[in-house]
Amino acid sequence: MLNKYARGFFGRLFSPVAKLLLRWGISPDVVTVVGTIGVCLGALIFYPMGELFWGTVVITVFVFADMVDGLMARMQDRSSRWGSFLDSTLDRLADASVFSGVAIWFFTGGANTAIAVVSLACLVLGMLVSYARAKAESLGCTADVGIAERSERLVAVLVFTGFTGLGLPPVVLLAVLLLLAAASFVTVLQRIGTVYRQVRAAN
Repeated sequence: MLNKYARGFFGRLFSPVAKLLLRWGISPDVVTVVGTIGVCLGALIFYPMGELFWGTVVITVFVFADMVDGLMARMQDRSSRWGSFLDSTLDRLADASVFSGVAIWFFTGGANTAIAVVSLACLVLGMLVSYARAKAESLGCTADVGIAERSERLVAVLVFTGFTGLGLPPVVLLAVLLLLAAASFVTVLQRIGTVYRQVRAAN
């Protein structure tokens, strides 16, 4: 849903930034790498310190690099398999950093083991969601189905982690993470079922 309705708006918003970076001679790959480094540092430095709100602000700023690099590639008409591979791989690293940062804080100073454990569950299940699609495509199948795409997962964890840093009761974040874990699990099952039907139909 976010991919469908938000990308058009943010695409128009960040097009001037993408054009400026291209005029400066910066490549989309550089933006991808810098964006990922920023997300990782924001998540693994600010979150473990208990700075949930400011950590979220820093992460959000760099998350938009994921959109800018795609705009830059399309403007240059040079979308490539390498760029797609790099972007997808570094997305996994960024996601892992966000959920790991949340888990580290709540295992330590945040003193909420339940949130920490569920955050790690979201990390693992999110990786499975991505792996299921990638493996399906490597086998010549498609598995772009499911109720928990990356955009929805990332927005949910960032919004509610940030508000928790502003005083939102941690139980709300726990509830959101539980829903994310459940949705990710359902998405994995949906993708397994989709690939199974495709393979059976081809035999």
